[in-house]
Formats: sequence, C-alpha cells, structure tokens
Amino acid sequence: MSDHHTYKKIEMVGSSKNSIEDAIHNALAECNKSVRNMDWFEVIETRGHIVDGKVGHFQVTLKIGFRLDNS
Repeated sequence: MSDHHTYKKIEMVGSSKNSIEDAIHNALAECNKSVRNMDWFEVIETRGHIVDGKVGHFQVTLKIGFRLDNS
C-alpha cells in the first residue's frame, strides 16, 4: 500500500420530486453502481423545476471525490 492517496473528482446531477437530500442520495446511489472508493461529495449547484407554480422536482449537482485504485 502506498503512503499517499491520489483522488479524482467527477460531476453528477441527482434529482428527486421529494427533497434536495433525496436528490443527493439518488446521485450517490447511482454513482456507487460504477465508481469504487467514493470518499466525499461537494454540492456545487442546487436548482429545481417548477410545475404549476410549485416545485416539480429538485436537482442537485455534486462533485464526488474517489480514491484511485492502488494509491
């Protein structure tokens, strides 16, 4: 094992009809299907879709940091 770690960040957008928190959970759950070693996330943008004057759904853009294998 190395005495240091190297990380990469990717950007994902999660959405939910219920809440910002659910949008975050949805993005992380989907990312977890194909990305190993996820360590942190940053919320970089929050927005929503309006339907009939109400929130239709929330969208949250995340940067997700993960450790590269063998680093």
